Amino acid sequence: MGLAGKSTVMKTLHLYLTRQVVATLAMTVTVFTLVLLLGNALKEILALLVNGQATIGLVLQAIGLLIPFVLAFALPMGLLTATLLVFGRFSADQELTAVRASGVSLVALITPVLLLSAGLSCVSALVNLQIAPQCRVAYKTLLFRTGLEHPTSLIAEDRFMDDFPGYAVYVAAKGGSNLHGVRIYGLDADGKMTNLIQAVRASVASDVTNNRAFLRLYGVHEYDLVNWTGVNYFEEITKTLTNRPPTHPTLSVSLSDLTFPQLWQKLRELEKMAAQGKPLERAGSEKLREQKRQLEAIRDDLTLPVRVQIHRQIAFSFACIGFTLVGIPLGIGAHRRETSAGVALALILVLTYYSFIILGQSLETRPELAPHLILWLPNFIFQAVGGVLLWRANRGV
Repeated sequence: MGLAGKSTVMKTLHLYLTRQVVATLAMTVTVFTLVLLLGNALKEILALLVNGQATIGLVLQAIGLLIPFVLAFALPMGLLTATLLVFGRFSADQELTAVRASGVSLVALITPVLLLSAGLSCVSALVNLQIAPQCRVAYKTLLFRTGLEHPTSLIAEDRFMDDFPGYAVYVAAKGGSNLHGVRIYGLDADGKMTNLIQAVRASVASDVTNNRAFLRLYGVHEYDLVNWTGVNYFEEITKTLTNRPPTHPTLSVSLSDLTFPQLWQKLRELEKMAAQGKPLERAGSEKLREQKRQLEAIRDDLTLPVRVQIHRQIAFSFACIGFTLVGIPLGIGAHRRETSAGVALALILVLTYYSFIILGQSLETRPELAPHLILWLPNFIFQAVGGVLLWRANRGV
């Protein structure tokens, strides 16, 4: 067979395989999108529709806003499932054996699929960094404005609250009136930190009429960031925070719902707030080094939740590449045409991948464990393992 004949064969194979992957991808993404939409819609919308508290128009608008949000998860999952199904059938039907017998290597055969995964990673980046957070906030705002969702307190979790004059407050987690991982930063007139109060847990009572929050803090460490007089420990203290009265009802936006530019701006604001850096007068070099070390530790604690969200958005955008590299050789190795087997294997791999994401986000208040780097582990593991498996499959091992 001449070069022209081989080129024609390769184009035909590439077109055939690409069509198979794209067609299966459209099906799997649609299925996963519907499943994820139902999971959100049934919980927050459809029950209200049945009770007559929401109109069909509101439900359709809410679902439309949810689609980009769930697409960020459905697209990588759909691509992984599509590669497992397509290459499982390709191998089971002996088509791969025939292609190899004609002198075409596996790597040359799957080049368009790898390029497709890279293109879909770019699409995922656009969705993760910008479109999905915007639509998620618009969705929550829609529920808020129609009375389907009301803030129950002046304290919100997973966001820096600067609504209290003289303070910046961060709460890692909230369950009813119980708070966990509370940090209260005292600020001077220039917005620079003067002291830090850290509490293992707290209970909160809100006086919405007077815009006040009453915090009872437990396991408290208090740091003086101006005079550096040491650390004070209290078993229990009470703190009253007065909120700025809003001109109109507002919706609290968590860090996970901020776009990449908004997260980057928030990171810069927090770093600026932490950079008060007032040196101690007549202090020795050892004391100054200790002050610098404590300032860096406080800055890391302050900015870590934002950095975790930034790394999550970027790292998750590369999931399509890792899933494709793993899905192709596993599909070939499975040597099965059954759809159920491919879907089951895809779900196991997806759960493995997302477990690292969940772990990293759960450690966003533990800077010593570098949770922002944990978010990159599934990409490195899937791409490395996928590369090795693909190399072995290309050699026919």
